[in-house]
Amino acid sequence: MSEPMAAEPTDDEAAVVLAVDDEPNVTEAFALWLDDYTVRTAGSGAEALDRLDGVDVVLLDRRMPELSGHEVLETIRDRGYEMPVVMVTGVTPETDIADMPFDDYLEKPVTGDELTATVESVLRRRAYDRHVGELFSTLRKIEVLRANHSETALETNAEFQDLLETRDRLRREADEQLTALSDEERDALIRDF
Repeated sequence: MSEPMAAEPTDDEAAVVLAVDDEPNVTEAFALWLDDYTVRTAGSGAEALDRLDGVDVVLLDRRMPELSGHEVLETIRDRGYEMPVVMVTGVTPETDIADMPFDDYLEKPVTGDELTATVESVLRRRAYDRHVGELFSTLRKIEVLRANHSETALETNAEFQDLLETRDRLRREADEQLTALSDEERDALIRDF
């Protein structure tokens, strides 16, 4: 079974954000604040789990009746979804968050600017992670081909030359993306690697 993943939005496409909270006024506020995004809302954990396809970021409350945010988060990851999940909750973080596979944590009350900056941040970090993954994959292909073929043979091989051009392009783009990250985001990425 292939892993479900949200397609990365293009520059012309707004990222899709799923706001999950059992208080409708909270999800309505999030939708208003995140006006540069396509915002879907869910009033329960079960509803959220039914609305994951095509979502780029999940904003998730921890304390909800029937299905807690923690249970929703675990199910999201168990189903193979890799989109960033931001816990937006009134629950003060304790050490129990250590094993929770979320990407960021905001304690309510939050402001529109804080929420928007966090969504932008997790999307930038995720795009950089994927980009670096593609770069490493390309570098590995080059390494394998160099280990099994002479440099002379590879110099005249169009597919290998395309790989080298792809590598160079991906390196430039990775450098540009890294420059666009804040110091805090770069530090988080370095810790992750």
